[in-house]
Amino acid sequence: MKFLSFLAQYISNPRTVGAVLPSSSYLADKMVKSINFEQARYILEYGPGTGVFTEKLLQNRNPNTAIILFENNEEFYKLLVQKYNEVDNLFIYNGSAEKVDWYLEKYGITYVDYVISGLPFASLPKAVSHRILFKTSKVLRKNGKFVTFQYSNVMKAYIEQFFSKVDVSIEIRNVPPAMVLCCSLEEEKMEGTYAI
Repeated sequence: MKFLSFLAQYISNPRTVGAVLPSSSYLADKMVKSINFEQARYILEYGPGTGVFTEKLLQNRNPNTAIILFENNEEFYKLLVQKYNEVDNLFIYNGSAEKVDWYLEKYGITYVDYVISGLPFASLPKAVSHRILFKTSKVLRKNGKFVTFQYSNVMKAYIEQFFSKVDVSIEIRNVPPAMVLCCSLEEEKMEGTYAI
């Protein structure tokens, strides 16, 4: 059922879904590998889709850690609400990650520790990618990390405009194979942001 739902949304919204198949468990493991789950207070996830990465976050998190999902696709949003409606400290926002700063300010959250992203930056409009990446760099705390994946290295140089350090690893046990980009900011780059 998960595959059929994902495929239907890909056919309907290829620019925003970005893949025919959900991400593999192997890719999900690599996406959350850099997270210090004991210390994290706030973890955001952009574009959770059917919840493959969300499951890994929930399996490993400290119960006091708040996880906030940003899902713009209405069908995936409904699926996530149905799936996680009884999970404590999990919040699901039906809207674009472009509004991440507005959402955090609304709920009095001054920084986040980690942002995990399943968004297809290569197929999103450039202005949308720019707003999401720029705002993400502003809401990350000192030593926070933004982790995303792409299917080619075409977006690596673009993402490096927003983060001073980008470490790349490959996960071949995914269809198609994916590049995981773990992004952070040097301390001197943090001035003027939400970081503490």
